[in-house]
Amino acid sequence: MNLKNWKLEREADGITWAILDTANSSTNTLGAEVMTELGLILAECEKNPPRGLIFKSAKEAGFIAGANIEEFTSADTPEKARVLIQRGWDSYNRLAAVRYPTLALVRGHCMGGGTELALACRYRIAVDEPGTKFALPEVMLGIVPGWGGMLRLPQIVGPVAAMDMMLTGKNIDAKRAKKMGLADECVPPRVMDNAARMLVLSGNAPRQDKLPFLQKLMNGPLKAMVASGAKKQVAKRARQEHYPAPYAIIDQWQNYGGNTLAVPADKPTSLDALVKHPTTRNLIRVFFLQDRLKGFGKDARNFSPTRVHVVGAGVMGGDIAAWCVLRGMTVTLQDQNVERIAPAVGRAAKFFEKKLRDKKAARFALDRLIADPKGEGVRQADVIIEAVFENLEAKQKLFADIEARAKPEAVIASNTSSLKLADIAASFKDPSRLVGIHFFNPVAMMPLVEVVAGERTAPEVAQRAAAFVRRIDKLPLPVKDAPGFLVNAVLGPYMNEAMKCVDEGIAPETIDAALVAFGMPMGPIELADTVGLDVAVHAGKQLVGDASPPKKLVELFEAGKLGKKSGQGFYAWVDGKAQKSGVGAGDTAILAQRMLKPLLDATQRLVSEGVVADAELADAGVIFGTGFAPYTGGPMNYRQTVGPV
Repeated sequence: MNLKNWKLEREADGITWAILDTANSSTNTLGAEVMTELGLILAECEKNPPRGLIFKSAKEAGFIAGANIEEFTSADTPEKARVLIQRGWDSYNRLAAVRYPTLALVRGHCMGGGTELALACRYRIAVDEPGTKFALPEVMLGIVPGWGGMLRLPQIVGPVAAMDMMLTGKNIDAKRAKKMGLADECVPPRVMDNAARMLVLSGNAPRQDKLPFLQKLMNGPLKAMVASGAKKQVAKRARQEHYPAPYAIIDQWQNYGGNTLAVPADKPTSLDALVKHPTTRNLIRVFFLQDRLKGFGKDARNFSPTRVHVVGAGVMGGDIAAWCVLRGMTVTLQDQNVERIAPAVGRAAKFFEKKLRDKKAARFALDRLIADPKGEGVRQADVIIEAVFENLEAKQKLFADIEARAKPEAVIASNTSSLKLADIAASFKDPSRLVGIHFFNPVAMMPLVEVVAGERTAPEVAQRAAAFVRRIDKLPLPVKDAPGFLVNAVLGPYMNEAMKCVDEGIAPETIDAALVAFGMPMGPIELADTVGLDVAVHAGKQLVGDASPPKKLVELFEAGKLGKKSGQGFYAWVDGKAQKSGVGAGDTAILAQRMLKPLLDATQRLVSEGVVADAELADAGVIFGTGFAPYTGGPMNYRQTVGPV
C-alpha cells in the first residue's frame, strides 16, 4: 500500500502496528485522506488478518487531536455535515466489527474523533504522563460526538460517567481513565509497547463485557431515568435555546442509539438543526479565538521558565504560586514573615490533593513551593511576579530591590489591576523590563491572563511574559497599559449599572436572574458581593468615574458590609452561598439589555482606543476573562449580530 499518513508495520509474532503520522502537520488529525487510508488498512487486514492491530501515534504532540478542523468548519450545511459524519461512523463501525484484537495505545492528547477511534478498539492503554488526556469536547463546539462516541462510551464506562464526559467536554487523565474503565491499563512510557503487545495477545474479554449489571440496565430499561437526570443537570448550567448540543446528545443516546444520522431532520436535536443553529457558528468562532490566544508567546522560543518568585502571599499571590507549582514550576513565595506565608501553603496543600488525587504527587508538588520571607529566590527566578496590595510607593520600593537582584533575562512583572505600569516603572533603572501579568480570581478557574505592555515595556519582554503564561497553561491576552486594561474596564460600567438598578428599587435577585438567563455565569450583583464591595467602590472610582456612585453600594461599604468576605453585602452569605429570595416580576430580557449596554459600549471604546488590538481579541478577552455568554461569540460579535443595544 502507498500510504501518505500512516505506516503499517507487521512483526514476526503477527502483531501489526498502524502508526499515524498526519502529513504536513505537527499533530495528528482525521481528515478525509487519513480516514480513506484507514479504510485501506482495514481492507488489507481483512485479506491478511493479524494476530492483533495496534494504533499508535508517531507525533510527539500526542495521539490524535480530532477531526481536521479546516474540513470540519467547511461542513457548514446539513448535507456536508452528514457526509463528514457518515464517513467516521462507517469507518469506526467497520473497525469495531473486526474479529482480531485491536488496541489504541494512547500517549498525549486523545480528543474527539481520536477518542472515538480508541473506543472502537477492543482495548485501550493510557500512557501515564501528564499530557495524556481523553476527551469528547464536541459539545463545546455546539455539536455531538457523531463517530460512535455516543454509542460506545456509555457501553464501556457506564452512561452516567459517559454523560458527564460528553456533556461537559472535560479531560480525563490516564489514571482516571483506568479507574473508570475507559482504559484497560495505565502504564509508564518505558513499557508501553510491550504492554500493548501483551494485552493484544492475551485474549482477555472485551471491556464491554465487564460493565456491572446495574450499568447495563441503565443502558437499557433504565435509559429514560438516566436521560431525565442528565437533562436536569444540564438545565442548571445551560438553556436549550442557547446551547442545544447537550440536549441533542442526551436525546440521540436515549432514542437513537447514539446515531446522529438516524435523527429526523425536522427534530430540534437533529444534526441538521445543530448545523443551522447560530450557537454552533459562534462556538466554533470562540474555538478559533482561543487558538489565537494560545499563539501568543510562540515568538519567545528560547525562553523556557522553570523557576518563579512570587511576592505577596495573600489570596491572589498564594494562588498564583500554587498554580505555577501545579504546572511544574518551582516557586519561592515571599512575604514579610513565615506566619504570613503559612496560610497560602496550607491552601496549596489542599489544592494539590484535590487536583492531583494522589498523596505522593501532592507532597512532591508541595516540596516545590518554598516559603521565602527574605526573597532569596529573586536571584534564581526566571519570572518574578509582584502581587502585593495596590500601593504605588510600596510597589516602587519593592521593584527597586527586585531589579537590582534579578537575572538580566528574568521577566519582572506586576499583577496590578488598577495602577499604571508607567507609574510603577518610574523607579526602575531600566523601565523596559517591567511588564504586567494580570491574573483573575479565582486563579485556578479563570483561563485568561492579561499581558500588559507599558509605554516603555520592551516587546521581547512582553513576548517572554506571554510565553510564561502559555507555559502554565493559561491564555495570554496582550493589552496596553490603561485603567482596568480590558476585562475590569468592561466589568466596571456593567456592575455599576446593575447597582444603580438596585437604587431604583429593582431586587438584586431580579437583576441577577436576568443576566443568568442571558447566559452569564453569575449575575452582576452576586459578582460584586463575591469580589468584595470594598473592591467595587475602589474600582468604581478608577474605572467608571461616576461623580455619584450607587447609593446602596456606598451605604453597605460604610457599614462594613463587604459581601461574601464579611457575610453580608447586597445578599446575606451562609456557607459561601448567597441567600436569595424569589425573583420579582418584570421583563428580564429588557433588563439584561440595559445591563449589557455599558459593557458593550466599553468594549467598543477599548477597541477604538487600541487597548486591545482588534474586535476578535476583545471578544476573546471578555469571554475568557468574564465568562460573557460564549454562545453569542463575544460582545463585539453580539452587537454586530443584534444591532445597537
